[in-house]
Amino acid sequence: MIAPTAGAAPDPCSASGVAATASGVLNAASGYLDGHPDANNVLTAAVNQSPADAKSSVRGYFLSHPGEALELKGIAQPLLDLRSQCNNSVSPDQLAALFNALSG
Repeated sequence: MIAPTAGAAPDPCSASGVAATASGVLNAASGYLDGHPDANNVLTAAVNQSPADAKSSVRGYFLSHPGEALELKGIAQPLLDLRSQCNNSVSPDQLAALFNALSG
């Protein structure tokens, strides 16, 4: 059996690879939203809204701020690429649910 070498990049489709990609995207999104407080406020408020209201308010905000929508899409692109590369759609929410299941 061959052991992986230290520092070798994880298989991007493995749990660790997906977690690494999600971590990078979430870190970049955090920094972006810190610098764009209006977008941050809309997304923060959406958490406490009904799904229909959240979709409407988020969509309305980003339709009137298309540059911000494109920038956030660019930040999320590694997850979109991973979905097509790995033929799956593991989301950060699914990773969080896994951690919650393991901790409780």
